[in-house]
Amino acid sequence: MLPPPRAVLLDLGNVLVFHDNALLFRELGARAGLSRSEAEQRLSGTGWTAANRGLLGAEGIRRDVCGSLGVDLPAEEFNALWSSHFTVHEAVLPRVEGLVGRVKLGLLSNTNVLHVDFLRPRLPVLERFDHLLLSCEVGLVKPEPAFYQEALRRLDCAPEEVAFFDDLPEYVQAANALGLRGHVFTTAEAFDAQLKALGL
Repeated sequence: MLPPPRAVLLDLGNVLVFHDNALLFRELGARAGLSRSEAEQRLSGTGWTAANRGLLGAEGIRRDVCGSLGVDLPAEEFNALWSSHFTVHEAVLPRVEGLVGRVKLGLLSNTNVLHVDFLRPRLPVLERFDHLLLSCEVGLVKPEPAFYQEALRRLDCAPEEVAFFDDLPEYVQAANALGLRGHVFTTAEAFDAQLKALGL
């Protein structure tokens, strides 16, 4: 029986916030005079990974997305649309707050600079995390082993001392392959049970 973890490492999307990509494509498509499916298809070839790696800043993202959609939106309007699909996962926040001071808390997220700027003020709990590992700042993305290893280095923990929660099974599998105690995040209630099983 393993002791309780010394650290909990959380994903951002569909853990601390929900993101409705269908809504994002619908909103962007409507502004460009396109159907949701047409907008999604056009954006499938854009620089998501480049943005997540921090290779595209705010203006680069705007130019890339607007170019794919065939529309030129001013930055203020584009930035609001680009983050229109987020909803804070209110039910999980008290559970995360309850971990503050009991374990080291880390965030491990594939994200871009515009989404970070939008979400930070809406998630004040992030100020109480020990480490925020944001792909656009670190230059690494899940499921690359180096991204998880950087999290372990910053948390100063061995892999088995870290519980990792992500909504995507492939990212959890990548964590488990490195020895972390990975769990697929589904609901706040299931998260409660997972924490309890870990001794937290």
